[in-house]
Amino acid sequence: MQFQALAKHTTDEEKSPEVLEAAVRQIVSRAVASEEVIDIFAAAGLKTPDISILSEPFLDEVRRLPQRSLAFEVLRKLLNDEIKTRTKRNVVESRRFSEMLEKTIRKYQNRSIDTAEVIAELVELARDMREARKRGEDLHLTDEELAFYDALEVNDAAVKIMGDEVLRQIAHDLVDMVRRNATIDWTVKESVRAKLRTMVKRILRKYGYPPDKQEKATLTVLEQAEVLCRDWAA
Repeated sequence: MQFQALAKHTTDEEKSPEVLEAAVRQIVSRAVASEEVIDIFAAAGLKTPDISILSEPFLDEVRRLPQRSLAFEVLRKLLNDEIKTRTKRNVVESRRFSEMLEKTIRKYQNRSIDTAEVIAELVELARDMREARKRGEDLHLTDEELAFYDALEVNDAAVKIMGDEVLRQIAHDLVDMVRRNATIDWTVKESVRAKLRTMVKRILRKYGYPPDKQEKATLTVLEQAEVLCRDWAA
């Protein structure tokens, strides 16, 4: 089997670096194309990790792999999967991480950075994603509230001046409002969507959200609401 062949190559000192690299490219290409993530780990002699955690010991183990191409593919696959998972929970956060991953991969493909550098950047991105999980706890928000908190463009200077306490309360009110309307059919009931849009803007105005930022925030909030409603209405 090809994966067993890779394991043999990694311990056979008589094999040249060129032969090893060719084997890595061939096997990684096959594994990634078929999304056989566990097989990639097995081929590298690693334990299958808890992908949702991206633990530091695992990241360190991947970073130290002598087969740089393999380490790169493993990290890219893990981060892509993690972003897909987060897309179902937090639209803004997943979009931000997706853009960061694409930027790093693009630099690598354009040869602005080498393999060792792209691995270092991917490991750092994995750490950022892991740390992002703690934000809700620090802000005393549920996952749902954090998703709406992020949708409020909280990093914008005009919005940031409102303060976390007010923004947290807006997020709380938005979750309550969306839960009450979780059973709507987002694909056909335009009148209901229009009503939700009005309700969102009413909440933003209630707390003095910057008027010139309301339209964009409303659209993002509704996008986030649609994502969450798929689970709540199921």
